[in-house]
Amino acid sequence: MTDNVRPIREEPRRARPGHKVRMSGQERRLQLIDIGRRLFAERGYEATSIEEIANQAGVSKPVIYEHFAGKEGLYAVVVDREVQRLLERITNSLGGDHHPRQLLEQAANALLSYIEDEPHGFRILVRDSPVAQSSGTFASIIVDVTSQVEHLLGDEFGRRGYDPKLAPIYSQALVGMVALVGQWWLDARQPSRGQVAAHLVNLAWNGLSRLDPAPRTQAQMQAKQDLRRGGATG
Repeated sequence: MTDNVRPIREEPRRARPGHKVRMSGQERRLQLIDIGRRLFAERGYEATSIEEIANQAGVSKPVIYEHFAGKEGLYAVVVDREVQRLLERITNSLGGDHHPRQLLEQAANALLSYIEDEPHGFRILVRDSPVAQSSGTFASIIVDVTSQVEHLLGDEFGRRGYDPKLAPIYSQALVGMVALVGQWWLDARQPSRGQVAAHLVNLAWNGLSRLDPAPRTQAQMQAKQDLRRGGATG
């Protein structure tokens, strides 16, 4: 699912009360995307109707069908644009030859800054998408980011003498932690973005810096102790 129209932040021309401004096809498309994005975020896909989008845009329903072939098509374009915005931020944050802790901080800040700047977009991404698609959801973004983090951790594990094959476990844990905190912070908004990022990095980095190369659960350690006792009395 792709949209050939590049994201444009400028607002389409608006008519003054009692005056109608004729928009170009490009301007009308951007207006419909903007209105659909806001309504989908506020009410969800099912509760948003073509009629309401058309009314708020001051057009008839056929205009929406002309541009997007219906509500599903408009929703797909809105989601695709948000996916590209968020993925670009996070991918850029993981680039460069920086210390792993700095990369972790940059990635956390990239997600949180997107939530802060684009709350409507993030609300749309974290909803269960009603449109059948193999990509273009928050889950698909998490998969892409996790793969990048896995490579970074694998290299770092190799340098520190840990088994690089375990990197997928830790990349899933790290990315999942940041993603879930981001969803919580979307509504909480306290503490500040910088504080949230600092606490995420504090937990993640201090945990990574004190990794046990061969961790065991309490149950596993108890079972090993029991086995030793059994062997000693046998």
